[in-house]
Amino acid sequence: MPKTNISIHNTSNDTILKFEADRFLTNHNSFEFNNIDEAKNSPLAQQLFYLPFVKKVYIASNFVAIERYNIVEWKDVQDEVAQQLEDYLSNDGIIVTEDAIKPKAAVTVYAESTPNPSVLKFVCNKVLVPNLYEFSSIEDAKPSPFATALFQFPFVKNVFFDKNYVSITKFDIVEWEEITVQIREFIKTYVEDGKTILNDDAPQQLNKTEEAIEQKFEALDDTSKNIVNILEEYVKPAVASDGGNIEFKSYDENTKKVQVLLQGACSGCPSSTFTLKNGIENMLKEMLNDSEITVDAINN
Repeated sequence: MPKTNISIHNTSNDTILKFEADRFLTNHNSFEFNNIDEAKNSPLAQQLFYLPFVKKVYIASNFVAIERYNIVEWKDVQDEVAQQLEDYLSNDGIIVTEDAIKPKAAVTVYAESTPNPSVLKFVCNKVLVPNLYEFSSIEDAKPSPFATALFQFPFVKNVFFDKNYVSITKFDIVEWEEITVQIREFIKTYVEDGKTILNDDAPQQLNKTEEAIEQKFEALDDTSKNIVNILEEYVKPAVASDGGNIEFKSYDENTKKVQVLLQGACSGCPSSTFTLKNGIENMLKEMLNDSEITVDAINN
């Protein structure tokens, strides 16, 4: 490949220097990288971040602009940077990968009310998580960078994920009409940017792998298995549409008491708790043909 020549140009910001090439670099696309992690789709930017004074890298059409930290002056390092760029580009180094050039998939997010006035359900047009997850504090949310980011909002009390939606429980310090648009736009941008929803080890850490779920089910007695199957088939789909979940906790064959955990929009709403408790209790009595069964519904 012919040698690429680099010329150096000052900008209105003395911390930013523009290194202009004598050919196009990005086919009219532009990119900005704030750190080496963001630059995963740009080998050129990654190489530049190994220079300790590089703060930001901008790549657009026929130039690379670099913002420096104040640990050096440009006059001391600009020639070295220009030479490095010339060598890299003249050796046909990759500027950005095809993944960086691909347009972002369009993401839509809309808000749905739930029976619980403290909870709003934000539905996305793409799958977010393989199984449901609930976090009640920023400390609990460590396995999920997405949930951790949501807890940065001071009004977020609880975060519940299931498939393609997130149900958010708020504190009473604000009304939904004041914050709905803000949260919806935050979720949309987060998902569009391809940021991490769950850490890779989250299923193992939270005992949510398919194997763990299967082992937990197989360890149950026959009546408990029947209860789980009834909840899965007849109850969960209905409560999921309202942004919540019912999780089986235990069954005592001596007292005939069934304990279930209310999650997401099902949790913390007195009327929902009462209605769900009675509905599940009546359903189990009829389907298991046992009038002595009682249900204890616990708010998470």
